[in-house]
Amino acid sequence: MDTQVTTKFKIHKPTNEVFEAIVDPEKIGKFWFSSSSERWEQGKSVILRYDEYEAEGTIHVLEVEENKKIMFSWGGESDEETVVTITLKELGNASTIIEVNESGFNEDDPEIVNKMLGQKEGWVYMLTCLKGYLENDVSNLRASLIH
Repeated sequence: MDTQVTTKFKIHKPTNEVFEAIVDPEKIGKFWFSSSSERWEQGKSVILRYDEYEAEGTIHVLEVEENKKIMFSWGGESDEETVVTITLKELGNASTIIEVNESGFNEDDPEIVNKMLGQKEGWVYMLTCLKGYLENDVSNLRASLIH
């Protein structure tokens, strides 16, 4: 069984702006988490907070290639660690294709299909919020998804 989910979006902004929105703790709160403890850099452990859900988690930044790739692991606290790879591809017209791939789901988990669907939904939502923020300066979409 293929235990990964992939989501792709086109954002009408250059790759450096898309990259900075994710790794810069001042910007991430405009579309994704409430806060990020520090800039995402290779080898760092970064604490992410969702104030609205009173939740906090740590990601481990595995690889960063400026304006091209961000790879991190998360979920290790609950023994369900997955790896997220975000790749950016600049198009000639100052647009970016952003692809998010999350892999490492436990194929023996009886809830794997629901977990993978939930993650896919989450990535589509995060990228929608990112697109709204970068293209139209909309920063009130984040944390609106109801479970």
